[in-house]
Amino acid sequence: MAPNDNHFPSSKPPSTAPPPPPPIPNGSSTNSKPNPLPPRQPIRQQLYSDPRQQQQRRWQRPSNRRICCCCCFWSILILLITLLVASLLAIGLYVVYQPRPPSFTVASLRIHRFNLTASPDSSAAHLSSLFNLTLITKNPNSQFVFDYEPLVLSVVTDPDAIFLGNGTIPAFSSGERNLTSFRGVVLTSTEARELDFGDGLGLKSDLKRRSGLDLKIVMDTKVEIRMGKLKSKRVGIRVSCGEIRGSLPKGKAVSMASTDKSKCKVDLRIKIWNWTF
Repeated sequence: MAPNDNHFPSSKPPSTAPPPPPPIPNGSSTNSKPNPLPPRQPIRQQLYSDPRQQQQRRWQRPSNRRICCCCCFWSILILLITLLVASLLAIGLYVVYQPRPPSFTVASLRIHRFNLTASPDSSAAHLSSLFNLTLITKNPNSQFVFDYEPLVLSVVTDPDAIFLGNGTIPAFSSGERNLTSFRGVVLTSTEARELDFGDGLGLKSDLKRRSGLDLKIVMDTKVEIRMGKLKSKRVGIRVSCGEIRGSLPKGKAVSMASTDKSKCKVDLRIKIWNWTF
């Protein structure tokens, strides 16, 4: 080749020979079998539950016992909340208005007739009596009105509580800071009312005392309390007026009982079934 001749590389890429195989270790031949692969564990089939069964379990109806427990729980809770709210309202009304019970006073008691006769065999006694009462009731509250049902009055001995006569006062209302007076209230017993043997003996011994006959006026009624448009339930009350001392009338004269030291006590009468407290 002349020195001025240019040398250009061939456009074909140089051929690359494959790498020689790795040397075979001694004692092995090319005809030996390859090592077998380790056995594969069989793939267990995954268990899939039906989505409809899952939804059915999720929305399963609760048992009757659970429903009963829930109803009892909510009923007791609502009752306790109601009692708590009512108690708070009652305490608030008491603190703000400071309500006071009504007062009763026996202004006078006249004995027009008191005849006690014994039967011939002294096994029983008969009583005929007539009393005339003047009663005053007062409402000391400036925000409450008392609505009374008819009052049932009884005159009895004290402390034996031997019945001597009864009477009634019609229903009435006592307004704010109101004073109501009832005059000429008649308390009487039926003509020749029969007393049992024990009451007859007790009454005879009381009449023999020089200090006179100890009497007590007992009144039973129901009252409703109003404040504006609010009304309470009617509750029973018993008014007991004791420390009244009377003497038997002589002839046709009227005997005036002593009521100067008389005091009246007002008690609530709560009735539960057949028991009254």
